[in-house]
Amino acid sequence: MRDLLESSHPHSPVEAARRAARPMLQRRFYATASVADTGEGGYAVRLDGKPVRTPAGRVLAAPTRALAEVVAAEWEAQSENIDPAKMPLTRLANAIIDGVGEHAGAVAGEVAKYLACDLICYRAGAPSGLAERQTRAWDPILAWAREALGARFSLAEGVVHVAQPEAALAAARAALPIDAWRLGAVHVVTTLTGSALIALALAHGRLTAEEAWQAAHVDEDWNMEQWGRDELALSRRATHFAELEAAALVLCSV
Repeated sequence: MRDLLESSHPHSPVEAARRAARPMLQRRFYATASVADTGEGGYAVRLDGKPVRTPAGRVLAAPTRALAEVVAAEWEAQSENIDPAKMPLTRLANAIIDGVGEHAGAVAGEVAKYLACDLICYRAGAPSGLAERQTRAWDPILAWAREALGARFSLAEGVVHVAQPEAALAAARAALPIDAWRLGAVHVVTTLTGSALIALALAHGRLTAEEAWQAAHVDEDWNMEQWGRDELALSRRATHFAELEAAALVLCSV
């Protein structure tokens, strides 16, 4: 069981708990998946009445019954083989349980690094069509950060680094969740989108999951319109969007 949903990015506590599933899929070994109250403020996923363990050996449990039931539904939906790629919330739960609880400071620090070079602060000078799309998608998020968080970020053209005001960075860092589940979800959204500000806007209800995803892919969508669709890239995007949806579910459930 512990080998089933491992993950691999050794420099990150969260990514180290999200190692890609191994190519060989494990056969389904259980009949039913269910949820049970742990009696300690959580809800554990059970397979044939037995607890599920994370890769690090902890009990797979969620802080709310609704969230645990979605995790259990992922296990219930597996057919002959267990495919971790089709279990985004289970993988996220494992990452949070194994990678965030004891490393919250490091996880928050990783998100904060994105604030210093956030995607939505770097704008294209040309073509004008792309620049206009970036403005429409990203300016409202920056306005929200300014008004709701008191964080006024600077813009740059191109990829030349611009130092952000320390006051803006501090204000945005102060808005990061303290709860391990919400912090883990924000971390995942940040790494998927390249923007901690998009992740914060999603966490605070300013953006929906779909809006966050669209904002993160303004450039890629523009390029595909100009040069054609990349089916491999679209397949990866579908997988990543499922991961973002799982994180959004955590953010609205905890």
